[in-house]
Amino acid sequence: MKAMPWNWTCLLSHLLMVGMGSSTLLSRQPPPLSQKRSFVTFRGEPAEGFNHLVVDERTGHIYLGAVNRIYKLSSDLKVLVTHQTGPDEDNPKCYPPRIVQTCNEPLTTTNNVNKMLLIDYKENRLIACGSLYQGICKLLRLEDLFKLGEPFHKKEHYLSGVNESGSVFGVIVSYSNLDDKLFIATAVDGKPEYFPTISSRKLTKNSEADGMFAYVFHDEFVASMIKIPSDTFTVIPDFDIYYVYGFSSGNFVYFLTLQPEMVSPPGSTTKEQVYTSKLVRLCKEDTAFNSYVEVPIGCERGGVEYRLLQAAYLSKAGAVLAQTLGVHSEDDLLFTVFSKGQKRKMKSLDESALCIFILKQINDRIKERLQSCYRGEGTLDLAWLKVKDIPCSSALLTIDDNFCGLDMNAPLGVSEMVRGIPVFTEDRDRMTSVIAYVYKNHSLAFVGTKSGKLKKHLLLLELYLHLCVTTQASRRGTEAIVPIFTDLGNAGPEVLVAA
Repeated sequence: MKAMPWNWTCLLSHLLMVGMGSSTLLSRQPPPLSQKRSFVTFRGEPAEGFNHLVVDERTGHIYLGAVNRIYKLSSDLKVLVTHQTGPDEDNPKCYPPRIVQTCNEPLTTTNNVNKMLLIDYKENRLIACGSLYQGICKLLRLEDLFKLGEPFHKKEHYLSGVNESGSVFGVIVSYSNLDDKLFIATAVDGKPEYFPTISSRKLTKNSEADGMFAYVFHDEFVASMIKIPSDTFTVIPDFDIYYVYGFSSGNFVYFLTLQPEMVSPPGSTTKEQVYTSKLVRLCKEDTAFNSYVEVPIGCERGGVEYRLLQAAYLSKAGAVLAQTLGVHSEDDLLFTVFSKGQKRKMKSLDESALCIFILKQINDRIKERLQSCYRGEGTLDLAWLKVKDIPCSSALLTIDDNFCGLDMNAPLGVSEMVRGIPVFTEDRDRMTSVIAYVYKNHSLAFVGTKSGKLKKHLLLLELYLHLCVTTQASRRGTEAIVPIFTDLGNAGPEVLVAA
C-alpha cells in the first residue's frame, strides 16, 4: 500500500477530541441552573425495549421500533400514532410459520422484537421487520402507520430467524424509473438452508404485490444471494456473520461485520477461535454477487490492537478535516468504534477506540487485490465460503474503480488488514455507538458509552501548528490538551489548552 499522506504525530493532534460525559462536563464556569439545557424524553411501556430508530429527513418525524410496537413521534417526542406488532403465538422452530401451515411444535405467547426499521422515501412507507414468524415484515404508511402489506406466504418473505434485535441490516437502493432494491444482511443462527446471509430483494411499488422481497435474480444455478456453506460449520460449528452497520456509497453497497475464524497464535501449532472485523462490498447492479469482496479492518494505538467492531457511521469529511487528511470535503469517511482485542464478542473489554477510515483508501486496497488476483496471484482467501484454498485465475482485462466482477475469482477476500486512524481511546467506559456530521466545515462525532453517557467529539485543525510544536516539546502526549466547551450544544472551537 502507498504511504499515507500525513504525519502520524501531528495527525493525532489534528484529531484532538473532547469527551462530554454527563458527569464530567468541563467549562470555564458552570452555567447557572436557569441556563442549563433541558432534554425532552420519551418513555414507552414498562415492559417494552426500544430496538431501532429512524428519522424522516423531510418532516423530522421519528419512527421508533420497539418490542411489540412501532411508534411515530413528533420532533419533540410527542406520540402521534402507534402500531401494534405483537405478541402472538409462535415457536422459532416453526418453519414455515404457523400462519402459513400447521406447526407441530408447542406454541407460546411470543414477543415481536423489531429487527429492522427503514424508511422507503420513494413510496412513503415504513419497512418494519420483526422476530415473529421467521422475520416477516410489515409495510406501514408513514402518515398514520396503516398497514399497506405484510407478505408472509413465500420463503422469500422470511428474512431472519434470529431473535436478537441487532441481527439484520438493510440498505435501500433507489431508482427513478424502476422498482427499488433492498439489500438484506443477517445472521443465520445455524440455519443457512433457510436464510442467506446476504441478498438483494425487490421492493415493489405495490406493497401487496406477489413479488415483494423476491430475489432480484434467481434461476437454477445463480441467485442474488450468498449462503454460508454447510462445510463451514464442520470447521467452526458456531460460525455466523454478525452485521454491525450497512450503507451505500457511489456504485457500491457496504456492510460492516464481525466474523469468527480459526487462527494459530504465534509459536503454537493449535488453532483458536477469534473474531475479525470485516468490511463487505457489493456492486449495486450485480445480480449474481460476483462483486462480493471482504477486507479485514481494525486500528492500533500505542501498541494496543482494537479489532472488535462495536459501531460505525458514514459521514462526509468536511472542509477542515479534509485538508488534514488530504481528501475532498465531500469524500466519505467511516467513523468506527472498536473494542480491544479479538477474542470476546459478547463480553467485549472496556478498552475501546474511535477510529476513522477513508472509504476511498479501502476501495483502493480492494482494487489492488482484484488486480493481483486477475494476474493469477494468490488464492481467493475466503475461508468461510471456500473451505479449501482456490487459486486466482489470470485474465487480461482492465480493472478500474467500478469493476463489478466476473464469474471467476469470486467471491474474493483481502488478507491484509486496512488500519483506521485512531483518534480517541477510552479505557473504562466502553464506547458502544457513534454518529457524525459536518457543522460549519468542522467534523463532529457523538459517541455513546456503556454507562449511558453521551460524548461530543470535535475534530480540530486550527490547533495543528500549535499542537505539533507542543507534542514535540513535551512527550506527555496529546491527551493532556483538552478542548473545553462552555455549552454542550455549542459546536464552536472555543479551546483551552491544559498541560
